[in-house]
Amino acid sequence: MSDGLRLVGFEELSAGALRGRLLARRAEFWAGSPLADDDVLALHDPVFFHQLGGFGALALTPDDEDAGYLLGVVSADRLAVVQAVAVRPDRRGAGVATQLLERFAGLAAGVGARVVQAVARPDDAAAAALAARLGAHAAPSPGHAGPGADRVVFTRGLPLR
Repeated sequence: MSDGLRLVGFEELSAGALRGRLLARRAEFWAGSPLADDDVLALHDPVFFHQLGGFGALALTPDDEDAGYLLGVVSADRLAVVQAVAVRPDRRGAGVATQLLERFAGLAAGVGARVVQAVARPDDAAAAALAARLGAHAAPSPGHAGPGADRVVFTRGLPLR
């Protein structure tokens, strides 16, 4: 990986400790996000660390500092869903999120996923830029998260390459 970073699957880590560590630093990882703190907390359901951790990954610096992470899952109908991607501010723009997404997409395609999808708020410029770099199609989804809670659904066929 770039800058000596390495990706580690959640299955190699202690799920509860990792979730606690990432949530303790959520203000840093999610700095600049349009999401409220309660929304960020909701993204980190324990199931993504315990039962679905095989699709999640942590990007670590050479001195074992957390640089970024991804939570995701593949559904029974072969849809790869990105639940959350976060990168520490001092590591943004270095390709960390792209590498996490490429790892996830590779794992997902390996278990038969045909498409990768993510949902974001319409005002999430970082999510839109990342999705565009990966060639995802953006589709508005009015009321996706409830009345008045519009979202954008980003979709990209697999494999990525």
